[in-house]
Amino acid sequence: MVGPVDHLELSAATFARLTIKRTLIAYAVVPLAAAGAIVALDHWQKRTKSRKAAFPHEKPLHSTVGETSTTIFTFGVEVYEEMIRAIDGATERIFLETYIWKGDALGQRFKDALVAASERGVEVFLVYDGFANLVVPRSFFQFPAGIHVLPYPVFRPQVLLMSIKHTGRDHRKILVVDDTIGFVGGYNIGTLYATQWRDTHLRIEGPAAWELSSAFIDFWNLNLRSGHPSIPSPGTDLWDPGFQAARNAPARRVYPIRNIYLEAIRRATSHIYLTQAYFIPDRELLDVILAAAQRGIDVRIIVPEASNHVLTDWLSRGLYSKLLRAGVTIWLYRNAMVHAKTATVDGEWTTIGTANIDRLSLTGNYEINMTIYDQTIAQQMEEIFTVDLSNCRQLHLEEWEQRSPVAKLGEIVLTPLSPLL
Repeated sequence: MVGPVDHLELSAATFARLTIKRTLIAYAVVPLAAAGAIVALDHWQKRTKSRKAAFPHEKPLHSTVGETSTTIFTFGVEVYEEMIRAIDGATERIFLETYIWKGDALGQRFKDALVAASERGVEVFLVYDGFANLVVPRSFFQFPAGIHVLPYPVFRPQVLLMSIKHTGRDHRKILVVDDTIGFVGGYNIGTLYATQWRDTHLRIEGPAAWELSSAFIDFWNLNLRSGHPSIPSPGTDLWDPGFQAARNAPARRVYPIRNIYLEAIRRATSHIYLTQAYFIPDRELLDVILAAAQRGIDVRIIVPEASNHVLTDWLSRGLYSKLLRAGVTIWLYRNAMVHAKTATVDGEWTTIGTANIDRLSLTGNYEINMTIYDQTIAQQMEEIFTVDLSNCRQLHLEEWEQRSPVAKLGEIVLTPLSPLL
């Protein structure tokens, strides 16, 4: 028999359970609802605005590190022409891996060049991310027999078993020709990126191209399917500490890119220049950046004033107050999308690659960043950074703290989504 006190205890327990349940639902639903509203508003605003990007950029910068020559590109037209020239000159084999490959005029130029290479006897291996190219007609990725094509799957069944290591996308952008010429960086393939986006790509020619060739071969052999040939993975007698490719491989739970950032920032004694399309560092990365600024390091970060992914902008802004109060300077890139994923530290160390400083890139996707220990390359990257600063406006703490209460509330509400992006 249940007495009045028991009824009260049951009611209190039931009320507590309901309260917890409703709180958890609200914790999940409110950020998602806010995110949906922000994305919808951003989409509407972009549809009603027509703006052509115009931005300053550096000419291609050349150098030599050991036995390897390098060129840094910051304008799409120039790097695409150089990539197609390399494909046209191929005599043995071509590796091309890209996240986005638009089926537009530029995408067709790449396709035609690859088909022509195959027809003259060059072995061609292609990888593209299926999810990132869902909007591209499937017919575009149909190639003649003899060209080896590996689409990274849109969906992997292991996800149903809650296998996090199978949720990442193939976000890499690699081209290797004849194992001697390699390209890596932020540029996807598409007409939009040729003139409208500010990005950074690295060309290397010489022994260090092995770093990119080896990275492609490892990915291919790990993901090949029935009917795909495996590619032998030769070693190299090159032991050049000036070059190293850091490769994130989710299936193997290997994420070295995050570590190279942590170590480089911890080592800094003078300055750190970061250019990031999407900047949402995890707690440890944020802490080392703040610590660097607080010990007097000149930390400068270039981010888009308005990127192509509005949610990342809002999540990034949620960190601005901490960064500005610590002495980090934030520079907002105007009138164009800056998509580069680069950093240089103390005029000694540089990284150029595909990984953003966010969870998706550093602990989720397949990514690759080339790290270079060379003063000339670092100086070139600082020159590029200076040119980019000329197209930025600095965000000051006083201005930032006067933003609207609605913006402040939005940043707080969206915070639970940070681990997802």
